[in-house]
Amino acid sequence: MARVRDTFWQRNKFKLSGLLLILPFWYLYQGMYPVFPPALESQQLGPFVVAPMPFDHNPPYAHHDEYVKDFLLTFSKGDVAQVRQAYLNIGHAPLAMDVLQQGESGILHGSRHGQHVHGIAKASFNPSDKIWLTIEDWQGQRYQAVWSLPKELISH
Repeated sequence: MARVRDTFWQRNKFKLSGLLLILPFWYLYQGMYPVFPPALESQQLGPFVVAPMPFDHNPPYAHHDEYVKDFLLTFSKGDVAQVRQAYLNIGHAPLAMDVLQQGESGILHGSRHGQHVHGIAKASFNPSDKIWLTIEDWQGQRYQAVWSLPKELISH
């Protein structure tokens, strides 16, 4: 029978196993109780009142060969079922509806409780950039709102 040396590693390697078993609970807790930045002010767009909220203060990330920034949009007034299509982009001006319809980024999707969007963005933000939301209802009416970017997003 081989003798095992009594080393620090031999005496304490089981503690590392215990730590590896505990770490998933820390990440589970963080996943169940996320912390989001505050929502931007609500704005009226025709029959809708919408408030966007960035998911974090990180810079845009690459998603399907373009840069996007994630937002949650809550509709406090108006029926989301009345929205035919809605897009969000970040830049110095809103993108034309023809350009927005070409890709899958920038389109709102979700439920009446909240609409998620991968807002079309550039790799980095300038102080002159704004958040543009364009909504089209089933009657063909288009509504547009603009928000200033939070300072925390510009500083990155």
